[in-house]
Amino acid sequence: MERYLVMKEVGCGTFGTVWRAVHKETGEIVAIKKMKKNYYCWEECMNLREVKSLRKMNHPNIVKLKEVIREHNVLYFIFEYMECNLYQFMKDKDKSFSESEIRDRCFQVFQALAYMHQQGYFHRDLKPENLLISKDVIKVADFGLAREISSEPPFTEYVSTRWYRAPEVLLQASVYGPAVDMWAMGAIMAELFNLHPLFPGTNEADEIHKICNVIGSPSQNSWADGLRLADSIKYQFPQYPGIHLSRLIPSASEFAISLISALCSWDPLKRPTAAKALQHPFFKPCYYIPPSLRPRDTGISKTPPTVGMRGAPEHWSARRCSVGALPNNKHASNVSSSAARTSFKTGGTQTRLDTQQYQNYVPSERFEQTDLFAQPLYRPAERNYPVPAHLGRVVPRGSWDINEKPMIPMVSPHLVVADMAEKLANLTVNSGSQTVRKPPPPALKAGSWNFHAPYLNRACEIPPARGYQRKAVG
Repeated sequence: MERYLVMKEVGCGTFGTVWRAVHKETGEIVAIKKMKKNYYCWEECMNLREVKSLRKMNHPNIVKLKEVIREHNVLYFIFEYMECNLYQFMKDKDKSFSESEIRDRCFQVFQALAYMHQQGYFHRDLKPENLLISKDVIKVADFGLAREISSEPPFTEYVSTRWYRAPEVLLQASVYGPAVDMWAMGAIMAELFNLHPLFPGTNEADEIHKICNVIGSPSQNSWADGLRLADSIKYQFPQYPGIHLSRLIPSASEFAISLISALCSWDPLKRPTAAKALQHPFFKPCYYIPPSLRPRDTGISKTPPTVGMRGAPEHWSARRCSVGALPNNKHASNVSSSAARTSFKTGGTQTRLDTQQYQNYVPSERFEQTDLFAQPLYRPAERNYPVPAHLGRVVPRGSWDINEKPMIPMVSPHLVVADMAEKLANLTVNSGSQTVRKPPPPALKAGSWNFHAPYLNRACEIPPARGYQRKAVG
């Protein structure tokens, strides 16, 4: 203990005294708890519930035990230092807490309780004095009465401070569990709103009287086990109808009243667990993600869920090939081949293939059958080509009319049907795969090359090449 310089006493409890101290070498401020009882062996110290539980748990909302020291049969616990406890924090408040402050504090405590119960311990002595605060962080402390959930009964009858003691403990039940912590949290939440206790009984009988006055007397439907416990100790509950908590806590919201009412239920089995309490709508704002931390939309379209699925509907596979404007100004012929493969994999027909081919030029993802024959068979990359008078007019690429529809040259439906029929004649299907037979190249004639197109009825003449005499060199 010579490494620490004790500064002042900050608290005194049933089992020990807490001092504020500073580490001489590092300058770190710590809290030293000096136990009142003497311990004569190290094994006895390590078997203490507070030591065993704190050594097993590591949570940001549970006070951290840094060191255990035994000198001259006196036991010292070295804890991280916290500025004050919740009772002192409430006593120094000039006005009530806002609901957002209460929500934030209680959310941290419920997270600690959920972790603690998961590790197999329950606190049994939750009260504002055992909740330590530093700035915006609150931590659960004083595990002197902590008990393992799996431990064998009977349990200690006197646990926790009277104002936060659960009814089953007040009725001297020998078996209880983590639900006693949830009752205490309901009473603490109500006290945070009103800055005074919800059940300030002067003794055990008066405490039960206060509880009945607030939440109403238990009945056979609300808590049959409690009536049997009362009969076993020859106690009779006072009869009160109860008061709605919204009258006692007018500043609390509907969700806060709902959570406090659930936590302060007569029957321990009807109280929510700490994990369930964290899912209550009262804590929904605690899960809010500010826009600055949300993932940004990169503009890259996600893969539809139907990609890679067998037996997908045909209209889904058609939408899979709808790409709107072609990237990098690629020609339509490159896309039509991929559309053909998609159509044949999903059992589509050649009509679907050509439908998708023309669909590639529709700016919107929605495809309308009325636009089928209004799409061009080919669109150049970045140039404007004149169109014959009977097909339409010259339209700059990418121009739009006032109705937000693409202004594109018109192609005769008869020519499209002829082109589709020609493609059907050149395609074969073999067990789900596609084999495309390319038409043989046109026969070359001396001095000319005939290119046949359904909508260009002319031949391009190539002038004959000049003849040169070949000379041998060398």
